[in-house]
Amino acid sequence: MWWLIAAGGFGIALVLTTMPELGMLGAGAVAAAVTASLTDNLVLQVVVFAVVSTALIAVVRPIARRSRNGPPELRSGVDALKGRSALVLERVDANNGRIKLAGEEWSARSLGDDDAFEPGTQVSVVEIDGATAIVM
Repeated sequence: MWWLIAAGGFGIALVLTTMPELGMLGAGAVAAAVTASLTDNLVLQVVVFAVVSTALIAVVRPIARRSRNGPPELRSGVDALKGRSALVLERVDANNGRIKLAGEEWSARSLGDDDAFEPGTQVSVVEIDGATAIVM
């Protein structure tokens, strides 16, 4: 009975603190309660609690950490071009121009109405609007 009370206590603490390790300790307490229903040996119950809790923490924690961190987001298509640097090929102003972006020639226009960039200037791509790069 004490093991089930301990499991309940770990469960309550888990909800209040959101520490997943407490859930694993609660599962260890449930395993010890099952052991207590089979035997009166307190040492065996404590060993089962310790082994199950430690095994769960050792196995589940790295998996949870990996899934929480996850792989880096893969940007593709137009999203991959935003923020990249480009070389001005023909004068870029608020209406038109040409740049070399990611090895390809793109039409471009400046972000600001008064901005203009001369050939040979490095610019940064802010946005892609259709087939036109908006640069600054």
